[in-house]
Amino acid sequence: MSARALPTDRVPPVALVLTGIGSVQFGAALATTLFDDLGPSGTTLLRLAFAAAILIALWRPDPRAYSPASLRLAGLFGLVLGGMNLTFYLALERLPLGVAVTIEFVGPLGVAVFTSHRRADLAWAALAAAGIVLLADPGGGSVDPLGLLFILIAAACWAAYILLARRAGPSFEGGRGLALAMGVAVLVPLVPGVAEGGAALLAPELLLMGAGVAILSSVIPYSLEFEALRRMPANVFGVLMSLEPGVAALAGFLVLGQALGARELAAIALVVVASVGITRAASRAEGLPVNS
Repeated sequence: MSARALPTDRVPPVALVLTGIGSVQFGAALATTLFDDLGPSGTTLLRLAFAAAILIALWRPDPRAYSPASLRLAGLFGLVLGGMNLTFYLALERLPLGVAVTIEFVGPLGVAVFTSHRRADLAWAALAAAGIVLLADPGGGSVDPLGLLFILIAAACWAAYILLARRAGPSFEGGRGLALAMGVAVLVPLVPGVAEGGAALLAPELLLMGAGVAILSSVIPYSLEFEALRRMPANVFGVLMSLEPGVAALAGFLVLGQALGARELAAIALVVVASVGITRAASRAEGLPVNS
């Protein structure tokens, strides 16, 4: 029996990814405004708790309907999601949004390179790597070292997220796998989030903002990306996600007033140009349409 058609089935996977990118970056900018009251751990807890509640209510996953292997995969996916969110917000406390997202792209860049069979992609990857190194400014002291460590951990989690979502997608209908994973993800920031956020986690205005962050940063983008990964090679997804640095820099400027200097903007441009090059090459190789 064929699976029930979903509304997103009629949307091109590239459009799903691009919509998710815009949503998650403006959600991240909004989340940063909560750090003074909740801290990054408390903000992560609120975001994941609302995201889990919304996704479970929407999809109503029944764990009994899946094999132990599928449940283990969803559990591992959830731990990676939780770790990625927590370390990203810990980094965001110390780094501008555009800088953090660009360095975090080490994760999907690695996926793009290691899953590609085209030698030309190595040249584009080297260009993107040059941009990331320029942005990290080794020896220059302009990037907070602890923030850099956190964002590199988030990058590793992002790479694992791409690969695990690709594996988990066929095992679950719609967003049921994501809903189960999000229920596990909320456990990662639980203890530090309660310790850092305290009673402020129950403040009505912060709860409302936390719900908005959850929808923008988790529910919308993860749902769209999870669906896109069903119909898109992992390396193509990885390079499309490299457009995030430019969107993040724009969101950081518009929402947080984080203006970047010439070095940062040049580094972000290198990463975005490299991503366009790899994406066009991948599109030709896979027989996908390329927009001018």
